[in-house]
Amino acid sequence: MNPALDKDVSVRGSILPRRFSLLSYNIQVGVDTGRYREYVTKGWKHVLPHRERMLNLNRMASMLSQFDMVSLQEVDAGSLRCGFVDITEYLAHRAGFPHWYRQINRNIGVIAQHSNGFLSRFRPTRVTHHKLPGGPGRGAMLFDFGTHREALLLCSAHLALGKRARGKQLAFLGELLQDRPHIVLMGDLNAGCDASEIRRFIQNHDMNEPACDQATFPSWRPVKKFDHILVSRSLNIIHSRVLDYPLSDHLPVAMELELPESAITPPENSQLSAQA
Repeated sequence: MNPALDKDVSVRGSILPRRFSLLSYNIQVGVDTGRYREYVTKGWKHVLPHRERMLNLNRMASMLSQFDMVSLQEVDAGSLRCGFVDITEYLAHRAGFPHWYRQINRNIGVIAQHSNGFLSRFRPTRVTHHKLPGGPGRGAMLFDFGTHREALLLCSAHLALGKRARGKQLAFLGELLQDRPHIVLMGDLNAGCDASEIRRFIQNHDMNEPACDQATFPSWRPVKKFDHILVSRSLNIIHSRVLDYPLSDHLPVAMELELPESAITPPENSQLSAQA
């Protein structure tokens, strides 16, 4: 049984290896979009169930199974349009992930339950859920992988479309992530690395993303960079790339990461303070 879905939890985590793989993917609720006009011709698939959605989710699960941690955006927690299937849980089972978490950001009852999802092969020691400022319907999940200050802190988020709202959201996340030396921010940030609010966040937190020049949207002819895995410069990036896997209107971005020894083995007197 999954230890947490919509609640904050603090549990005994599993040991995180020094080297592991990450993936961030906006899956558009399992809808396969291949050109702009399909936003109109296939628009009904965002509100009604259909067999092709489950087939597409199965194809996605096959790809997700190759990674250790997966941040998902535009998932549904089990409404009419997906046949009352919790997409995060479904993908976790299909792809063989023992731990899954989802955050409902906009609950429209049986019509839709807009959510973020996260899949992991390793159990985090603490999970917290946060509503983001700048308007309704946006959220972030934070995952601690250890109980000391140098432990990895990972944030999975889906930011707003508007620049001003994104700026507020990144400032809010910056406060949550401050004073931690090893952090990862992954998700659909709805802006590229050249956007001033993204540049400011990267500079303020001494972060890096080598795949900034690789576009992710639209999947059939990518020209914009919306999907990111930003990491502290203290972390060793083995490789980072956008995958040519167009099963959504976004392409997924992948990374293999290596942690420093201090992120695995806590130094003395380096315990995290209790969360307020």
